Amino acid sequence: MTKTTDPSGPGGVAGEAPVFDLTGQPWIGVLRCDGSQDELSLRQVFAQAGGLRCVVGELATQEFSLVRLLLAVAHDALDGPGDVEEWADLWEDPDCFAPVQAYLEEHRERFDLLHPVAPFLQTAGLRTAKDEVFSLNRIVADVPVGEPFFSARMPDVERLSFAEAGRWVVHVHAYDTSGIKSGIVGDDRVKGGKVYPLGTGWAGGLGGVFVEGGTLRETLLLNLVAADTETLDFSPADRPAWRREPCGPGSDGRSATGLRDLYTWQSRRVRLHHDADGVRGVVLGYGDPLTSRNMHGSEPMTPWRRSPAQEKKLGRSPVFLPLEHDPARSAWRGIASLVADRLEDTGGTEGPSRLRPRVLEWVARLVTGGYLPRQSLVRTRVVGVRYGTQQSVIDEVVDDRLEMPVVLLHGQDPVYARQAVAAAEDADRAVRALGDLADDLARATGSESEGPKAAARAEGFDVLDHPYRSWLSDMAEAPDPFEHRSTWQRQVRETVGRLGDRLIAVAGDAAWEGRIHSDAKGSSHWLNAGLADVWFRGRLAKALGNPDSPAAPGPSDSSGASAADETGTLPGGRGPSGPELIRPASTEPATTGTETHV
Repeated sequence: MTKTTDPSGPGGVAGEAPVFDLTGQPWIGVLRCDGSQDELSLRQVFAQAGGLRCVVGELATQEFSLVRLLLAVAHDALDGPGDVEEWADLWEDPDCFAPVQAYLEEHRERFDLLHPVAPFLQTAGLRTAKDEVFSLNRIVADVPVGEPFFSARMPDVERLSFAEAGRWVVHVHAYDTSGIKSGIVGDDRVKGGKVYPLGTGWAGGLGGVFVEGGTLRETLLLNLVAADTETLDFSPADRPAWRREPCGPGSDGRSATGLRDLYTWQSRRVRLHHDADGVRGVVLGYGDPLTSRNMHGSEPMTPWRRSPAQEKKLGRSPVFLPLEHDPARSAWRGIASLVADRLEDTGGTEGPSRLRPRVLEWVARLVTGGYLPRQSLVRTRVVGVRYGTQQSVIDEVVDDRLEMPVVLLHGQDPVYARQAVAAAEDADRAVRALGDLADDLARATGSESEGPKAAARAEGFDVLDHPYRSWLSDMAEAPDPFEHRSTWQRQVRETVGRLGDRLIAVAGDAAWEGRIHSDAKGSSHWLNAGLADVWFRGRLAKALGNPDSPAAPGPSDSSGASAADETGTLPGGRGPSGPELIRPASTEPATTGTETHV
C-alpha cells in the first residue's frame, strides 16, 4: 500500500491518505498455464493474459464477477470490437490488449480502492444515522449463514487484506443477497431506519454463462462481443462505473446503457472501513435496482425463458426472464438452453420460448463465418447461485463446465445441436425408467418408494455424466451425427440396463415373493421383482428403441427439441416414445481434422 498527499475531499481524512491502486497492486487471483497460482494487478493481468489459464477466486461467482469486470475494461479500452472483422484482427494479434495499459493509466485514480472522494465501486462518506460499522460477513459470501463451522473464517470475518476486499467489493455488487438492509443517510427509500427488500445483485438473477478458452486471453476475446451483433443493443452512451460520476446514497432510477454498464452495475452502495493494515468493517446498503424483464438485448451471459405468467400479468408479449441454473442438474442435462433458441413449438407465430445466451450466439457467428474451425471445442462455463429464505441467504453455488464442439452452435447447420439435445433426452428417459424400476421394487416389498426412486435416478445421472460429456466432445470428429447418436443410445441402454440388473439383484427375497398391489385405477395385481423387471425392460425399449435398427426413437419432436418447464428441466416420463429418427435427404458431414481446443 502506498500513500499520497493529495488533499482529501468529502469522506476523506486531511493530510496523507492511504492508496490501494488496483491497476498496479496485485489483487486478482490467477492460474498460470504452468499450473502455479498468483495474484496480479489489472495491468499485469492484461499484459500476461496469454500465459494465464484463468481467473481464480474464493467462489465461482467471484470468478464470474471478475471476468465481467475485465471484459468491461477491455470493451471500453478498445472501444469495441466494432465488427467481426475487427474482432478477427484482435484474435490474430498476440498484443491485442496493449491499449488497455494507457486506458488504465488514464483512469487510475478511479481504481483506487481507498480513494477519499471516489473509492473504487464505493460511495465515500456512506453512513447510517447511528454511524454503525458492520461485520465484513455482509460482503464475504463464503461464510455460510448459520453454518460457520464449514468455513475457515469461522465464525466471523474480522479483517480482510486490501486485495481480498477488492475482490469482494466486485462480488457484492453482482451477487449480494436481498432482505432488509440498513438505511443510509440521504437515501429516500429509508423507512424506520431500514430499506426493505429490493432484490439481489444483478448477476444473482442470471443463469451465468461464459466461454472459456485455452488461455485467459482467449477467454476474454471469445466473450468480447462485437458491436454489430444484431441480437444485442449497443449504445454510444454505454460506459462502465468508473467513467460515471461517483454514486451517492440511494438511486437515481436510471436504466442500464449496455454491456459495460451491466458488467459493472452498482446494485449496492458500499463503503469499506480500514486502517493501515487492511479492512476491518463495512457499510452496505441498496444501490440501483434493475429489473431483468426483457433485458435479453443487453445482457449476453445468461439463457432466457418466456414467462407466460408475466405476459398475462403485464398484458404484453413476449416477456423473457433469465433462465437460472438448477443446482440439482448438471450442465449437460440442460444443454438445450445453451444451443438452441427454439425448444418447443409455440404455434409458429409467437417466436421462441427459449433464447440461448447471446455470448454463445456470438460464438455461433464466429463458427458460421469460418473464424473458428468446426472441429474446435469450447468450454462453456455455467455459474450461478440458489438463494434461500426470501433471497436473504445464499444456499448453493452452481459451478459446472461443459466442453462441446463449436459445430453445435453453427447457425446454418442445426443437425448436430439437435442430436446433442436429443441424446440428453435419451438419458433423461432412460433414467426415469430406472427410477420407476426402483419404485416398483419398493412397492413389491411394501416399503416407502420415493427415497429409492430418487436414489436410483441420482445414480443413473451420475453414471451417465462422464460418458455423455465424452460423447459430446467426440461429436467434433463425428462425420454422421445420427450414427453418433445411435452409438450413444446403445451405451445408455447397456449402462442403465446394468444398473437395473443391480437393483433387482439387491432387492432381496421379499421383492421376488411380491405382494398384491392396487394401481391408480383401482385394479389389483400381484407385483414382484420379476414383473418389475419386465416393465423396466419395456420402458427402456420404449425410451430408446433398438439403436441397431435403421430407425430408432428420436427426440420428442422432429427438430430434436422438447418442451421445458419454467426451471429449464427436460421433460420425461415413464418411457415416452417419439417419432422415428428422420435423416434429411442430404446431410453434409463435418470435415474431420485435428481437434482444436478454443
